[in-house]
Amino acid sequence: MEKLPKIALTVIFVAVVLIILLAKSAVTIDSGEAGVLYKTFDGGVVTDEPALGEGFHFIAPWNKVHIYEVRQQELFEKMKVLSSNGLEIQIDASAWYQPESKNLGNLHQTLGQNYLQRVIQPAIRSAARSVVGRYTPEQLYSSKRDIIQDEIFEETRKILSKQYVQLNEVLVRDVTLPSTIKEAIERKLKQEQESLEYEFRLVTAAKEAEKVIIEAQGKAESNRILSASLTDKILQDKGIDATIKLAESPNSKVIVIGSGDSGMPIILGNQ
Repeated sequence: MEKLPKIALTVIFVAVVLIILLAKSAVTIDSGEAGVLYKTFDGGVVTDEPALGEGFHFIAPWNKVHIYEVRQQELFEKMKVLSSNGLEIQIDASAWYQPESKNLGNLHQTLGQNYLQRVIQPAIRSAARSVVGRYTPEQLYSSKRDIIQDEIFEETRKILSKQYVQLNEVLVRDVTLPSTIKEAIERKLKQEQESLEYEFRLVTAAKEAEKVIIEAQGKAESNRILSASLTDKILQDKGIDATIKLAESPNSKVIVIGSGDSGMPIILGNQ
């Protein structure tokens, strides 16, 4: 009877130790995450095996698991860069990125969990400075924005290609110019638009004038051909045909057969 309390204490102690070990050995990885296993007594970070996926995992209590979000994430950046003529331009951009799941161990070993600050931010800033420096403020403000966006993406992607990070997209959301430069560009664009509208009106008016001339020439040619074909004989025949039709008409009239100035019958009505 005296030994029972000692046995009970031993069982309780062992149970507590097991619970602690189990608690340290159990790892739950949530959706959109992956785990990098660190083996304390066996080589450190595991780089030759896939990362631990979502769900419940048991590991040795002396090992560790470092959790990474592997979903697409977004970085917002406000950058001040110089244009080709040395003017300061502010670019508001965002980058969509995610770590490469298959290389998560290498990413953890070389860069760690703050890889965003270590490689992604410096890469997009460097690419933006390089690309924007090729263009004038006017090109940045108007026609070249989509091209600039694509070029920043390509240059950033090249920088990150060996950093175990996947770059999905770079979006240039806004380009802010100095107010004086912006107003000058807007005035110039307005003048160009007005000039294009004026040229369009001139071209339209010229086409309308050309159309009127062509119609007039066509009508004159038609009259010339008609006049050339209307001989006295044809006119007399047409006059006779008209006289016959009038004679057959039920309307009251008097027809005087005679000769007018052109030799045509004279038709007098009852008026």
